Amino acid sequence: MASNSRQLHFIFFPQLAHGHLIPTVDTARLFAMHGVKATIVTTPLNALLFASKIQREKQLGFDISTMVIKFPASEVGLPEGCENVSSITSQEMTPKFLKAVTLFQQPLERILEELRPDCLVADWMFPWATDIAGKFGIPRLVFHGKSSFALCVADSLIRHEPFKKVSSESEAFDVPGLPDQITMTRLQLPDYIKDTAETDRKKLMDEAIKSELTSYGVIVNSFHELESAYTQHYSKVMGRKAWQVGPVSLCNRNNEDKAERGNAAFIDRDECLRWLDSKKPNSVLYICFGSIFRTSAAQLNEIAKGLEASGQDFIWVVRKVNDEDREEWLPEGFEERMEGKGLIIRGWAAQVLILDHEAVGGFMTHCGWNSTIESITAGVPMVTWPICAEQFCNEKLIAEVLKIGVGVGAKEWCRWGDDPSTKFKVTKEDIERAVSRVMVGEEAEEMRSRAKELKNMARKAVEEGGSSYSDLNALLDELRLNCP
Repeated sequence: MASNSRQLHFIFFPQLAHGHLIPTVDTARLFAMHGVKATIVTTPLNALLFASKIQREKQLGFDISTMVIKFPASEVGLPEGCENVSSITSQEMTPKFLKAVTLFQQPLERILEELRPDCLVADWMFPWATDIAGKFGIPRLVFHGKSSFALCVADSLIRHEPFKKVSSESEAFDVPGLPDQITMTRLQLPDYIKDTAETDRKKLMDEAIKSELTSYGVIVNSFHELESAYTQHYSKVMGRKAWQVGPVSLCNRNNEDKAERGNAAFIDRDECLRWLDSKKPNSVLYICFGSIFRTSAAQLNEIAKGLEASGQDFIWVVRKVNDEDREEWLPEGFEERMEGKGLIIRGWAAQVLILDHEAVGGFMTHCGWNSTIESITAGVPMVTWPICAEQFCNEKLIAEVLKIGVGVGAKEWCRWGDDPSTKFKVTKEDIERAVSRVMVGEEAEEMRSRAKELKNMARKAVEEGGSSYSDLNALLDELRLNCP
């Protein structure tokens, strides 16, 4: 509980994507555990994803609730029920979804007028939230859902534009002004950073940066001990106010909470745990590329071949594939040969629950920040396979700064994994090599040892007296002084 007794009321307004929604809800729960009245504003179908969890928190006496607002699907030409980014099935739907999100301004304004909260915590993808909060004289905090490292790299890329000084897409360049020497290529950069042409995505990024500069500050799902040089760089060099309050996933303290983060798991949690219980410690590789990304059948086939060649036990989460398509992406007889050795989950998995199991010794990941921080919190080293967003930045943090992972050899940023224009594929040999380095041998043990140290630091950070616990209380005390 925060040191001052006056209760603050926070509105939390997450972006409608699992990668944003899940950590924002966990953050709201964490704030409620520190005595805040927390109200989460979202759409009806997204509210269902965490309804039972909020109900349990209420029963425990925490002041937390949900308010729903209509998703304007028909107004922008989207089908009813398309309320989450995971429902987007084509590139043509993306601008419609972004348009729908801009229509939340008036409903949110009405809620602020009705509830008169002390603070608005809104996702970075809602740049207009700062101005709306300003209308009511309340501070707006930005929730990024990214690492301080990635925020610092992005700032340097935008500020210095080092990618304009190379002659080819694959030529490496240094990202200037950072605590570590970080090299990247144009291939690894998002189009909205390296391209000069005005696009909806680039316009959103520019507006988000301006909005962040005029906001009260930023909440980061990280902890000082993990990336201290970059938390300091963010505040002292970039001049931004930020509070490290993570890892927020640690507010899920029992198996029920862990199992219910996001969608309902496709496989019974007890069945999954029994399978893991049958395996030796650190012997299982967990493979998952997040809630959105679609992988081509050819690439899935290459992953299967690489896993089989590595000889490692594995749990592989694959976005649902129709039964009639199964033979297009799985090598013939693969599931029969892997029976008892590999578990394929076609759909959603209870990721935190799986990572926390002692049998899991490695995680093949797309390097989304939620997956990255959850793996660190579980003490599990990573096989890094970045795809889009800021994931190539996170790979640099994992493999080069923290030294708790090995890259699989992904070279090219792409928004859609099954995009036929993608030039570079990751081969069976790439996969086998990276998996073996993370799972077996002296190098693997060294990475696992470093990951376990970070796990212990993460858990201490959120305990009373820890760095994240203290940062959160400092933020609440500061707002009490500024919100009479």
